[in-house]
Amino acid sequence: MSKRNGHEAAPSRGGWRRWWPLALLAAGATAFFALGGDRWLSFEALRQHRLALLALVEAHPALSRLAYVAAYVLVVAFSLPGGAVMTIAGGFFFGVVGGGLLAVTGATLGATALFLAARTSLGEALVAKAGPRLARMREGFARDSMSYMFALRLIPAFPFFLVNLAPALLGVPLRIYLVATFFGIMPGTFVYALAGAGLGGVFDRGETFSMASVMTPEMLGALVGLGLLALLPVAWKRFKGSALAGEDGA
Repeated sequence: MSKRNGHEAAPSRGGWRRWWPLALLAAGATAFFALGGDRWLSFEALRQHRLALLALVEAHPALSRLAYVAAYVLVVAFSLPGGAVMTIAGGFFFGVVGGGLLAVTGATLGATALFLAARTSLGEALVAKAGPRLARMREGFARDSMSYMFALRLIPAFPFFLVNLAPALLGVPLRIYLVATFFGIMPGTFVYALAGAGLGGVFDRGETFSMASVMTPEMLGALVGLGLLALLPVAWKRFKGSALAGEDGA
C-alpha cells in the first residue's frame, strides 16, 4: 500500500516541479501590479525623476548599467508592460550605442528566461495534447527555425511576449533562439534608443513624448522589409523543392 502511495505521489511532485517556473512568473507579475509598479514604468515617472536618476548614473556608472540590465530582464521575463519605456530610457541615460546594447542584452536574457520557463512547464506536455497538427508545425518550423525566428523578431506584428513563448512550443533550439533574439531585436531597439537619446530636449521644452513619433510608417516598413529578407532562404528552398519535384514528375 505504501509503495503504491509512493508511486502516486511522485507524479504530483514532478508536476509541481514542471509548473513552478510559470507559477513564479505569474506571481511576480501579480505583485508588480499590486504594488503599483506600472506607475514607475512610464515617461511621466522618467520626466519627474530624470535629474536624480542621471545623477545616480554619473556617480555609479558600472552599477547603474548592471541595475538597468537586471531591471530589463525582469520586465521581459515577467512580461510586464514597459519594454519600450525601458529601451528609450536606456538611450536617455547611456546614449544610443551604450543604451541600445544594454537593452538588447537585458531583453535577450529576459526573453530566454521566459522561453526556458515555458519549455519546462508547457513544452512536451502541450505538444502531446495538441496532437499531430502542432507536431507538423514543429517539423516545418524546425527546418528553417533561424529564418523564422529572425522574421518574428524583426517584424513588429506580434506582441513581444508571444514571440518569446511560441518558439518554446515549436521546439526551437536554445542556441538559435538566443542568436535570433539578440541580433533580431537590434534594429528596433536602436531606433528606440536613438529616440531616447533626444528625450532630454523634449523634456526641457515641456513637450509631450509620443511613441508614434518613434515607430513611423517608414520605420515600420523598413523593419518589415528586413523581416521579409530573413524569409528569402525559406522561399528559395520551397521554390527549389517545387522545381525538383516538377522535374521528377516530368
